[in-house]
Amino acid sequence: MAFHPFHLVERRPWPLTGSLSALMLTTGLINFIHNFKLSLLFLRLLGILLTIYQWWRDVAREATFQGLHTSVVKSRIKWGIILFIVREILFFFRFFWAFFHARLSPDIEIGISWPPTGVSTFNPYHIPLLNTTILLSSGATITWSHHRIIERNYKSAFNSLLLTVILGIYFTSLQAFEYLEAPFRISDRIFGTTFFVATGFHGLHVLIGTTFLLVNLVRIYEGHLSNNHHFSFEAAAWYWHFVDVVWLFLYTFVYWWVF
Repeated sequence: MAFHPFHLVERRPWPLTGSLSALMLTTGLINFIHNFKLSLLFLRLLGILLTIYQWWRDVAREATFQGLHTSVVKSRIKWGIILFIVREILFFFRFFWAFFHARLSPDIEIGISWPPTGVSTFNPYHIPLLNTTILLSSGATITWSHHRIIERNYKSAFNSLLLTVILGIYFTSLQAFEYLEAPFRISDRIFGTTFFVATGFHGLHVLIGTTFLLVNLVRIYEGHLSNNHHFSFEAAAWYWHFVDVVWLFLYTFVYWWVF
């Protein structure tokens, strides 16, 4: 067989189990919405988490012990991550489009004003400003970690990445508290809908990014990453910086502009 630099992936069940678990997750969500039962939802989430763990485990083995991630493979993965982030940018663009449409030309049904008549908004200088500081700080700590990997200072890289993960969890906790104390709900006309959908999906992306960083934290601890072979970390850092930039837009327009 002739040598080639491409990676021909072996047959594995993870795409099938992942798609089936995601499909069945909808039934768990419907059961929770109508019957307020979490058992089925947790079971579906467990299936997704197990699939993610085993799939990530296989990719890590391919990149390290098996040596299947050649320069050509890494180049293709980089383009895949770039296109994925572009897709996520377009995903959030729709929410901002809806928000600006409602903000710049409020209908008579909401009192021809923004925010709608009777809706109280958050003070942008309280928790939102703290969350902004937290995410900007996490962007600095993950950059610090990246430079330490390049310098082969893996202990410092581990500590700074651990700090980034802690900041991500702190951000999520504050946002959950903010939702509990919110003076309006998602049913409060277009304002509540755009606010909770946009910030909620951003919060979901923070959770995904935190998980991505946590996996790389474990890989640094296990010695999987080196100064010239750490694209897993770079991809997580790209994604995290994307999350930071989206939050800056959310803070500026969804929190500060309507105050």
